[in-house]
Parts: sequence; C-alpha cells; structure tokens
Amino acid sequence: MLLLVLGFLFGITTSTDVQPDQVKSDTIVVLDTTRLLTINRVLIIGNKKTRDQIISRELSLKSGDTIRTDKLAETLLWDRRKIYNLRLFNVVTIRSLEISSSAIDLLVEVEERWYTWPSPIFELSDRNFNEWWQNYNHDFGRVNFGIKLDQFNVRGRNETLRLTAQFGFNQKFDLSYTIPYLDKKQKQGLIINFDYSNPKNLAAATEDHVLFFIQKKEPIRISTGAQLTYTYRKSFYETHSFSVGYRSTKIADTVYKKNINYLFGDDQQNYTSLSYSFRSEHRDIVMYPLKGYQFSATLQRNGVGFDGKVNQWIANLTYAYHHDFRKGYYLSNFTSAYISDPTNQPYNLYGALGYQRQIVRGYEIYVIEGPKFFVNKTTFKKRIFSKVWRWENMPIEQFRHLPFAVYLKGFVDLGYIQNYPYYSENNKNTRLADTMLAGYGTGLDIVVPYDVVIRLEYTYTRQGAQGFFVNLKKEF
Repeated sequence: MLLLVLGFLFGITTSTDVQPDQVKSDTIVVLDTTRLLTINRVLIIGNKKTRDQIISRELSLKSGDTIRTDKLAETLLWDRRKIYNLRLFNVVTIRSLEISSSAIDLLVEVEERWYTWPSPIFELSDRNFNEWWQNYNHDFGRVNFGIKLDQFNVRGRNETLRLTAQFGFNQKFDLSYTIPYLDKKQKQGLIINFDYSNPKNLAAATEDHVLFFIQKKEPIRISTGAQLTYTYRKSFYETHSFSVGYRSTKIADTVYKKNINYLFGDDQQNYTSLSYSFRSEHRDIVMYPLKGYQFSATLQRNGVGFDGKVNQWIANLTYAYHHDFRKGYYLSNFTSAYISDPTNQPYNLYGALGYQRQIVRGYEIYVIEGPKFFVNKTTFKKRIFSKVWRWENMPIEQFRHLPFAVYLKGFVDLGYIQNYPYYSENNKNTRLADTMLAGYGTGLDIVVPYDVVIRLEYTYTRQGAQGFFVNLKKEF
C-alpha cells in the first residue's frame, strides 16, 4: 500500500489493465487449428539471479516437442501460471515466435522480485486483530518484537532461508532452510527446521473458548523442536512429503497448577513424530486463486515407540475449488475435515477451530477445541477494480510492478466440532462445541503487491453475534 502512495507522489509512468492472472500470455494466431507445431528453441530472458533450469522445470514444452495449434494457448497459459506460482517473479510472459509454418520458438520473459527481506518484528502476539482488540482490550503489552530474515531464491535455485529472533510477549527463535530440488531431474527436495522458545507469557488453558494467558518474569515453558522433511514432486501438480520430527517441552509449576492436563499431569514431554502429506495443486494463482482446485491430505503420528504418554494419530483432508464465471464474477469453496485419535490428549496437542484456514468466519475471537471437526466455506465475489501500474522512475526495479485489485464479496461458512471428553466431563468450553456453527456476511478483498491480501469483513453468526473483522491473509 505504501508503494502505491509513493508511486502517486513521485510519478507512475504507465498503467495497464490487470488480468485475473496478473499478466497476459501472448501467442501467435493460427487459423489452422489442427496443424502440429514443433518447438525449436526455448529462450529465457530477464532472470538475473534465477537459474534457467528452475524456470524450465515448470514448462510442459521442451525443445523438440510437438503440439497441436489448438492446444498451444492453453498450455502456455498454465505454464505461465506455474512459473508465477514459484513466487520468484513479479511479471511472467510467454510468447510463441513463428519460425516457419510448422516450427516456433518459445520466449519466456520474467521480471524478478526482491529476494532479501530483513525486517523488524513488531506484531500482535494473538491469532488475529479482532482477538487482540476484543478479548485482550487492545493491550500493547501483547506485542512481539525482534528481527526476521527471509532470504528467498538462495543460489538462484528457489531455496529459502528463514531466521527469526523474536522477543516481547512470545519469545522464540526459528531457523529453516528449504531446498526444493536435490537431484538433476528436480523432483526431490529437503526442508530442515529448528525452533526454540522460552516465553514468559503462555496460553495455559482455554476458558469459554478464549485463551487464558499466564505471565511471569521468568520463562514458564521451554520448547525445542527439530524436523526433517523429504519432498517428492512427481509431476507439475502433485507433491508428496515425508517428515520426521522431535519435540521436547518443559513447563513451570504455574502452568501445571493452572491446567493439570497441559502435559497430561507431567511437567515434561518428549516425543517423536512421523507424518506423510500429499498436495495436488491445480489453481491459477496460488496466493489469490480465482480458478482451479487444490486437494491435500495429511496423516501424522505423534509418539513413536518410546515416547510414553504421547499417543496420537491425526488425519486432515482439505479441498478447495474456485470457479470463474467470467465478467469478473467468481465462486470459491473450501472444505476441511480433521480427526484425532484417541480423543483424550494433553492440552498442548489439542486440535481446534480458530487457526489459519481452519476457522468459521465470525468466530475469529474464539478457539473451539475438539478431536473431530469439519469446516465448509463458500464465497461469491465480484471484481470491482483491477489495475497494474508501472513505476518506471522507481530506482529498484523489483518494486516497479504495482498490481492492485478490489473484490466485493458475500460469504457463508459452516462448521461443527466434537468436544473433548475432558471438557465435557468437567463442563468446560461447551457453548460452541457439539453444535452447528454458521457465519455469513459481506466484505472486501484488497490485493496489493507481493501477494498481500487485506480482508475487510462484516459477519453475523448463528449464535447472534456480529462484528467487523480485519485479516491480512487470504481466506483459503
């Protein structure tokens, strides 16, 4: 948003209409739609840091391949989308250049993003703005501060380094390194994660679906974790992931006294986890999809062999569908189902509605915990403004591309969650569990540079509540 304001102050030289896919894919016009074309050369330009093979990995067509002319435009469009979804480029165009009546060159032109993001941390510690504003009286003492470094496209190979040193309300330190391609065929990858936290403030329990925090002068929980993930991207659209992790947690007496179930009656917990996940991604622009679908499945085991009291299986399925009705009208639907077994678990391993995509709109200020739940979200929206500006006077070329779009929307969400036996037996957190949840309303989505989505929503719930909600992430 700041870039747009500065652009107007200092002069944006050109402007063009932005398409739903952000940029156009230009191809030759061929009258004979049954003719075969041979790909002569694939030319890639504009990538100053990114290796050619990272881009060519996303292309369906290689040198020497043939394709019917009636399939060319759609194939290049989806190839452009795949390259854009790498999140390495602001602009991607693919053009076919006619060599002869039966041969073409492909020209892929990209404009790279800014890849180094050292940034100070100054953020709310709570799950969302509304929880902080309503549940905790907009207390500025609940602020995290520190430093964060995101280094994207390390070595020009789409590798990502993330470092976090966070202090304030929640103190933590994270290190992760993602290597998407280990082999020449670019199908196998690796993700390495380490984290350490010793907060002096901790959500130790849930009271009437609101997190209850304990605050002390000394750390009240020490948690250390490590995880290694192997990824296998068999095709353009399907990815398999296998993870092994280890976590050690120790809590202070104050946490134990507040919630004896936090670690199942212990003050220390150690366990190994194994998980498998599958993702099938067929959406146009992943950060704000308007067309296509995504399916994901995860199976996780917490507690392997020698881990004592930790004994948990988790299964989670999600499906998202996006339909383009043309003329700026779009429909999106998201469904998620979660199961955890056995149903009795320590508090720190509870599943819950209220985090990330697993939320029913209108209930943002609540955490609704349970071993089984489902969510269904439906959004119908109309694009009311869409533009891309080129700020040619901007000295840093990675910030010259300024897309801006606004969508007016209406939505309906449904959800249901089964309560934990521990809560039912003790008559706790029963108001929103074991009952149908529903939220509906209207709002605006504002899409700005670097995939930031600002959501402004006014929502009504089945239980009679209503309110205005602000979020800085896409719906799903």
